Amino acid sequence: MINIGLIGYGYWGPNLARNFAETEGVHLAAIADTSADRRDAAARRHRGVPVCGDAASVIARDDLDAIVIATPLETHYPLAKAAVERGKHVLVEKPLAGSRTEAEALGALADKRDVRLMVDHTFVYNGAVRRIRALIDSGDLGELLYLDSVRVNLGLFQQDSNVIWDLAAHDFSIMDYLIDARPVAVSADGTAAAGFNQESVAYVSVHFDNGFLAHFHVSWLAPVKMRQMLLGGQQRMLVYDDTNPSEKVRVYDNGVDFDVKDDETRRQILISYRTGDMHAPKLDRREALSLVAREFADSIEQRRAPLTDAAAGARVVALLEAAEVSLRAQGQRIRL
Repeated sequence: MINIGLIGYGYWGPNLARNFAETEGVHLAAIADTSADRRDAAARRHRGVPVCGDAASVIARDDLDAIVIATPLETHYPLAKAAVERGKHVLVEKPLAGSRTEAEALGALADKRDVRLMVDHTFVYNGAVRRIRALIDSGDLGELLYLDSVRVNLGLFQQDSNVIWDLAAHDFSIMDYLIDARPVAVSADGTAAAGFNQESVAYVSVHFDNGFLAHFHVSWLAPVKMRQMLLGGQQRMLVYDDTNPSEKVRVYDNGVDFDVKDDETRRQILISYRTGDMHAPKLDRREALSLVAREFADSIEQRRAPLTDAAAGARVVALLEAAEVSLRAQGQRIRL
């Protein structure tokens, strides 16, 4: 039995607590939160689980094997560092840390102490995203050309981070899982709502070494909620719509063929358009967060790196950090 302590019972903490409490071989043994109201809520929902307001006391407990951190971004590094130094396995809510330097330092420390360090990139465990990865691996899409993502809604405004750190972190983690090519540069532009000091609308482009291009639109100021991603390949294209209740992934047998023989005939290029059938593949409907909990437990039991390990967390943080630098440099392309 893996005994787990949860630090943070705010927005995401209850979801983590519920899934770990329902995971076989795992015992939710402690919950900590600085808010008395949140502690009361945790005590009502998880009767018999000790609840306290001091994260340090939870980390210091010798009977806990692992710590789950669901707290504000600026606390991720110090809490995770303290837990790893105590020899605890650690799962951190996304993003892993507030900088690439911090994320890589946590990974190095976890390796030194021989503990598992995992980041909660929930969408990597989503049935739709995993099916898209299977389609890529099978070659059904052909060579990948571009990714275009929209993640917008009205709120939730964050005081400690802008919309890129809040929303684009999800899509960067999906991209990191799906795309094997290496990102080499990031450019970003955005704007803050009047009277608010964090960017609430942003556009980010990620450039790759093989010419692949990924573009992300994130916003807290949209009148509707959209969670849509387009992935274009030479053979087929697909649409991933996370808000669609029945057909989250649609694969289109559509494409464009270019007939180019040499440079002299390039201006007379022949373009043929292919329009075929659409199909919606069957998906694994299990809750993604339940698979996050299972993967964390399995990585501990099997003494192996989790799927979304510290390296994956550091790659996503590097993209977020570069986007932040580009924002401050008026959209300048930042090399990775």
